[in-house]
Amino acid sequence: RLTRRELVLGAGGALVAAGAFGLPGAKARAGPRFPGADELDAGVATAWFDLSRELVRRTPGFSPPVAARTFAYAALALYEAVAPGAESLRPLAGALPGFPGTPAVGRNRAYDWPTVANAALAEALRALFPPGQAAAVSAFETSLQARLRGGVPRGVVERSAQRGRDVAAAVVEWSTGDGGHEGYLRNFSSSYVPPAGPGLWVPTPPGFLPALQPFWGGNRCLALSGGADCPPGDHTPYSEDPGSRFHAEALEVYEAVNGLTEEQEQIARFWADDPGATATPPGHSISIATQVLRAEEASLAAAGETYARVGIAVCDAFVSCWHYKYRYNLLRPLTYIQRFDPAWLPLLATPPFPEYPSGHSVQSGAAARVLTDLFGDGYAFLDRTHENRGFAPRPFASFAAAAEEAAVSRLYGGIHFGPAIVRGLAQGECIGQAVGALRLRA
Repeated sequence: RLTRRELVLGAGGALVAAGAFGLPGAKARAGPRFPGADELDAGVATAWFDLSRELVRRTPGFSPPVAARTFAYAALALYEAVAPGAESLRPLAGALPGFPGTPAVGRNRAYDWPTVANAALAEALRALFPPGQAAAVSAFETSLQARLRGGVPRGVVERSAQRGRDVAAAVVEWSTGDGGHEGYLRNFSSSYVPPAGPGLWVPTPPGFLPALQPFWGGNRCLALSGGADCPPGDHTPYSEDPGSRFHAEALEVYEAVNGLTEEQEQIARFWADDPGATATPPGHSISIATQVLRAEEASLAAAGETYARVGIAVCDAFVSCWHYKYRYNLLRPLTYIQRFDPAWLPLLATPPFPEYPSGHSVQSGAAARVLTDLFGDGYAFLDRTHENRGFAPRPFASFAAAAEEAAVSRLYGGIHFGPAIVRGLAQGECIGQAVGALRLRA
């Protein structure tokens, strides 16, 4: 078996051994009847989402909001492409607000659903990533299809691949109107001038970068009616008075960072999910979903629903979170604390956008709610997301427990005040409930 690190390596190419992903073999799909997506395993889908995480990691400009959007639309392409082949799923039109629908399967329903999924995800990712990644995506598609083709008539393969491409093209076309199209090209806007005043955000060291994606909160949501849904409530009133509640919250950050235990530092670094080094926080949520799908030996249909719901959750989480970040424009702990201790530094580098609420908390809370709805409360798992980076796997008794650790990691890192974490988790829970209400099951 290949390691996950061998999934995609080198510029413009992919190293793939399709058998390493538990893909269905020719025997399972031979004969006059083609199994439905409920009967086939999730190997094609999980392999592609491993690749998508690697592409996010190595592609410049894929900040957390951009990455979350990419995962969501790739997942929608997968879901919509295979839904007609699954008795458990219904089309997105009528289930997802505003979704216009995609090409129907036609009268001939003989499809090879893994081939459909392979073509859909390849087509979607070629469009969602910059042209420089197209060769890697196409090489991956070809490698998987070579494994999938065995025992399937050529006409069925061609019809299946065409369905995948047609559905993905329709999903991507719809995505271009959401406000985030090609967001990787414009993370920093020259037209945005941050408001100035006491308690308001200013660029932070070491890079003193301008505000990242200041208009992302105005993007179209997928499950929510808009970014203003699921409000976190107001943060603590700003004050520099040593007896104030706000000062106490800053002191909590200061003392937490200065008194970190070894375990707390490990938690902060495990959940940091920095762009360029990882697939960012939404990629971590996708990784957890992938690990669970593999552990459950889930079907292709189950993978379609799982990735769709988690993708929608993290996508809407970043729109809603960013809406409120730039509504409140609260300063970062680093800015506040250095007024009292100029030499103080947090454990982790402070990201370039306002503090409240915590993006880690909102997206983790949203994904945890969705995964709990899908796999149950008290689902214990071992998170191996960063095992290939030298981090030991971390055990969790539930998805909620993982989200809580992801959230508090930002206190240990010196990135957020307490209310941004607590209320961010509640905001994410609200978003996850909205995603859970989507009628995706037949």
